[in-house]
Amino acid sequence: MRLVWYFDFISPYAYLQFEAYPELVQTAELRPVLFAGLLNHWGGKGPAEIPAKRLQTYRFTYWQAGQHGITMNYPPAHPFNSIHVLRLALALDCSHEAVRTIFEFIWKEGRSVSEEWPVLVQRLGLTPAAADAMIAEQRVKDALAANGRQAIDRGVYGVPTFDALRERPDASGVTAGELFWGLDATDMLIDYLEDPGVLDDPEMQRIASLPVGAARKS
Repeated sequence: MRLVWYFDFISPYAYLQFEAYPELVQTAELRPVLFAGLLNHWGGKGPAEIPAKRLQTYRFTYWQAGQHGITMNYPPAHPFNSIHVLRLALALDCSHEAVRTIFEFIWKEGRSVSEEWPVLVQRLGLTPAAADAMIAEQRVKDALAANGRQAIDRGVYGVPTFDALRERPDASGVTAGELFWGLDATDMLIDYLEDPGVLDDPEMQRIASLPVGAARKS
């Protein structure tokens, strides 16, 4: 089984999953995506865009961090524009160390990636001028856009999402896989990796094609 991890630094849940399950993240291909692009495609709203949910999300993730023994300090403002740090991660080949440094700068130290950009990039061994040049490269911009298209093609609608892909294509030539969205789906992913047959349960099969009984009017 091959793992791909779709994430955006804007997500507190992505930070928590990165910190709480290092054994999973370290074995996965790290694939940054722009969460806002996913929301725009699927017509959804992020939790921070709904006032009551925003407060609940902030409180709940901070509480969850404590439950996992993870240090967490929210950045000065949220949501924030994450596109520069996403491109920076790609420019640095999405190395685990670079991604960890960025996550911890934002979510462990509670710092602003826009106001303290020079401090962050210097930690990554770069000058601000070099970092600015790297994230401006067309190949980096194209890579981030391509990640977003691939995520949407796979059906990814939120972050963080693990994509558990079979190593070999099926009879139709498709490399099939299963998506596990969110921190709270991590135990289900671990169970699936140990025994993919958990999704072959008859009720699992039935609900996979459950018809829609009613729909909201747009």
